[in-house]
Amino acid sequence: MSAFRRIRVAAGSGFALACSIFLAAGASRVSAAESYAIAMHGNPALPADFTHMPYANPDAPKGGRLVWGLSGTFDSLNPLIVKGLALQQIRGFVVESLMARGYDEPFTLYGLLAKSVETDDARSYVTFRLDPKARFSDGQPVKAEDVLFSWVLLRDHGRPNHRQYYAKVTKADALDPLTVRFDLSAANDRELPLILGLMPILPRHATDVATFEETTMTGPIGSGPYRVTAVKPGASVTLTRNPDYWGRDLPVNRGLWNFDEVRLDFYREANSQFEAFKRGLYDFRVETEPLRWHEGYDFPAARNGEVIRDTIKTGMPQPSEFLVFNTRRAAFSDIRVRQALTLLFDFEWINRNYFFGLYTRSPSYFAGSELSAHGRPADDRERELLKPFASHIEPDILDGSYRLPVSDGSGRDRTTLRRALSLLSGAGYDLDGTVLRQRATKAPLSFEILVTTRDDERIALAFQRDLKRAGIEASVRVVDPVQFDQRRLAFDFDMIPSRWDQSLSPGNEQSFYWGSEAAGVQGTRNYMGAKDPAIDALIAAMLEARQHTAFVSAVRSLDRALMSGFYAIPLFNAAEQWIARWNRVERPAATALTGYLPETWWRKPDAQSKQ
Repeated sequence: MSAFRRIRVAAGSGFALACSIFLAAGASRVSAAESYAIAMHGNPALPADFTHMPYANPDAPKGGRLVWGLSGTFDSLNPLIVKGLALQQIRGFVVESLMARGYDEPFTLYGLLAKSVETDDARSYVTFRLDPKARFSDGQPVKAEDVLFSWVLLRDHGRPNHRQYYAKVTKADALDPLTVRFDLSAANDRELPLILGLMPILPRHATDVATFEETTMTGPIGSGPYRVTAVKPGASVTLTRNPDYWGRDLPVNRGLWNFDEVRLDFYREANSQFEAFKRGLYDFRVETEPLRWHEGYDFPAARNGEVIRDTIKTGMPQPSEFLVFNTRRAAFSDIRVRQALTLLFDFEWINRNYFFGLYTRSPSYFAGSELSAHGRPADDRERELLKPFASHIEPDILDGSYRLPVSDGSGRDRTTLRRALSLLSGAGYDLDGTVLRQRATKAPLSFEILVTTRDDERIALAFQRDLKRAGIEASVRVVDPVQFDQRRLAFDFDMIPSRWDQSLSPGNEQSFYWGSEAAGVQGTRNYMGAKDPAIDALIAAMLEARQHTAFVSAVRSLDRALMSGFYAIPLFNAAEQWIARWNRVERPAATALTGYLPETWWRKPDAQSKQ
């Protein structure tokens, strides 16, 4: 006989779990087939009996220490809340999700805490069945009640993206102690089963809801391969591999998490960080400065082969740097002003003098990939999607002929200056001697560029010089990383440098980046304050797409809407990843589609004895 018992679960001080857990004995249910993996579009690339990820070395030796040098600082070990500057590596290393991402595919998840996943063609629900072997680092089993607890906790108290995603769930039930079913019938979001698959799972028995949103230097209890064992506030965090890690033999983990210890050291200043690397104080660095990559590695260890430089070409959209307009500011509310300032940015001069010509430049937010609309005329599907928003899309962006302005590289291009002044005149600004003033109020056009690194300061100062020629007064303010992040999260800036790293399967995070709702929520990444119904509709179309071709058309249409808004000045695109590492650390011969993955690296056995 089927018997259902409804249980109300409470956690923390006065916190009632806003879902019901159903425990079933012998209950039958109609369902789709369970699967070991789920792909956003199409089928998983790996078969059910795969033994390891193609970018991992299953025979990698275990042991030793990896020292990771990071810029900035931290004041929290909780990356799941808005408050504070958190250590992001807690995710993955310490706190796991239900499923693990396959980094050789656009968006496919394989079993981790959940050994199987089930959904229907409409993706109106998703069911996760937990691995009975799954354990938190304190030895307690991972149960359905922990999944439901984590969902409610992050929906109500987590970061804005988690609140936004998880609020789409109609209800969630525990069908038995190891099985959770999420009802998604009202979401109309085909990505949501995968978003839930990436949900970090926290232990209900060891998480204080009352203090969850406060910063903390206490390492969380998670189910991941590492535990936090030492913390020097603002300076370093040490993670130690859990010898009893429950998931070490899973196919998704073979060849990963090879170091006995991972220490993350923080540096406040870029030059001192590089000098520390040259002295061997940390093991690898991701280089982002062309001048340094071009000239800075002429030191003894690099010359004799102790330091190896890897140039990695990924299959992802190229990481793109921008100077972002805060359109909440009156100075940038007129698109013609934003177009004029885009004209005044002299990329050719900067690329030659600062970057040795190593960078390219694209207006696309998905540069270098099939998702980019740049240089491509809109297809029939795109034109149909964009038809209700024809006034929002520039004609040359629609037909693929738009190109970013190209200067003569002199730093004094008079042609682009005249074009910019013409746009500014149309926006109500005139030159009064050497000062550009608003025609009606006589107020000068001025704003502040907020930066935090010397590299960004250098670009901002070059732009300041170009703006001065048009009578625009731009000040450059350099602040420390903590203040920069605080002001960025609160949208307390005129203009900032920023980047959005995109995947080949963009989804719900696009609403977090530039959806209208996100524009008014501090802590989101809609730094420009975009509020465009075209953007919102195209994100929805992207999420509803079932076929790859329809998905690509929706993303390209979104790209056209973003480019047409002139929300940011494209600075440059990085076509490759530049990685420098001491040869005591080795990496697999195969590289993931996404690029470098330190969790797949290992320490040379002969180097372990020298630590």
